[in-house]
Amino acid sequence: MSQETHTDQQYAQVVEMCRDIFKKKMQDYGSAWRILRPSSLTDQIYIKAQRIRSLQSKGTQKIREGISPEFVGIVNYAVIGLIQLELGASDTIDKTPQEAENLYTAYIEEARRLMHDKNHDYGEAWRDMRVSSLADIILMKLLRIKQIEDNKGKAAHSEGIDANYYDIINYAVFALIKLELE
Repeated sequence: MSQETHTDQQYAQVVEMCRDIFKKKMQDYGSAWRILRPSSLTDQIYIKAQRIRSLQSKGTQKIREGISPEFVGIVNYAVIGLIQLELGASDTIDKTPQEAENLYTAYIEEARRLMHDKNHDYGEAWRDMRVSSLADIILMKLLRIKQIEDNKGKAAHSEGIDANYYDIINYAVFALIKLELE
């Protein structure tokens, strides 16, 4: 099996795990997340990434939930962030579970396409990275997003918020592959 095929299979497994949690949370809460502004989602992802970094640094935890569920949350909140960038925040729960899942699938497929393109150019360099480095890069991307948000969404010479969200999805999926499947 080629490395590319192996990555595709692993990526699909991780995404299915993330999608399953997204669907279960939709059953529990509906699309209550639709009320969140993109900046609030950025902060939510930031909290999860900071917790990962804190757990990695301390080596211990007091809350039972470990690092992997935080990366799953990062994937799912980044997808939600992309949805909110497109649709804007809503004052109501306005998406059915099926509508939300269709949006989720569209954005996760775009992230997968981007992963293929970047893996082609970078030769799957992520496989040689540490999970701690993946977490740090996610934090850096979040700080970039926060700066762009503070600049009213304008980036003079850089990728926009959406490109950073896509990268965050892929780095979190890579971390999950390294933690769960390798």
